[in-house]
Amino acid sequence: MEAITQLLDVINGVQLFVRREDLLHPVISGNKYRKLKYTLAQIILDKRSSMLTFGGAHSNHILAAAYAANQNQLRAIGVIRGDELIDRSKWGPTLQRAHDFGMHFEFVSRTDYRNLKNDFNYWRQRFPEVAIVPEGGTSALAVKGCSEILSDKDECYDYVVCAVGTGGTLAGLSNARLRRPKILGVPVIKGDFLTEDIRKFAVNSNWELLNGYEFGGYGKITTALIAFMNTFYQKYQVPLDPVYTGKAMFAIDEKITQNYFPKGSKVLFIHTGGLQGILAMNTYLSQKNQTLIDGYV
Repeated sequence: MEAITQLLDVINGVQLFVRREDLLHPVISGNKYRKLKYTLAQIILDKRSSMLTFGGAHSNHILAAAYAANQNQLRAIGVIRGDELIDRSKWGPTLQRAHDFGMHFEFVSRTDYRNLKNDFNYWRQRFPEVAIVPEGGTSALAVKGCSEILSDKDECYDYVVCAVGTGGTLAGLSNARLRRPKILGVPVIKGDFLTEDIRKFAVNSNWELLNGYEFGGYGKITTALIAFMNTFYQKYQVPLDPVYTGKAMFAIDEKITQNYFPKGSKVLFIHTGGLQGILAMNTYLSQKNQTLIDGYV
């Protein structure tokens, strides 16, 4: 499946393009569509009846996995960070929608989540029949799917930029094996572990991380970021989410202003979706009487 690519603007002599991966599917959008493509095919080939995966209360991956399992007649189990969410009144729209698609939840404390999200043997003992999909969906099969975001025609770009959570999408873009574009990733979570995690899957060295755009950490947001996202939407009619793409585009905009990209460069931004995260964030902002994020209907 090929996503729409459009020229957004020419700023300081830099041509900025966006690839609308967010429009690939109404529920499994962006990189989640790519990550689950081969993962699901393998689960079905292995004749597994259920899948188990991991995520937080507002995880795009949890929602995508729940929907994908539902559409393929698989039982879905989500290991969810935060045992306080046993109280259903504390669920946000992501968990509610995943539940509506039939996902069963296993709520664990944040400490247990940290210790158990990579302990696949523990979960296989509890659920022997499941296929286990890592947090964020990142695996060799997911990286293979993300490598298909780019093709030979994308040799025309000098830089390709994406947001980085677990690093699977960046590794996939790197593995597309294009000669020309430099692959740039904008981490949305703090930690030196990302570089090593990406190296587990990226076979090339044509990538780099642009750090410093976490805005306080994963899932954190500032008034400056909200203002940027809303101005961007009003100007281009392209919505951005507060966890991933908003921060990545903020980084691109600042780097263009700082002349990081040489004049005449062509920069391609990969819009990895995640727009459903706006719902939960706007609920939080509304409770604080703060400006809401535009662009999600």
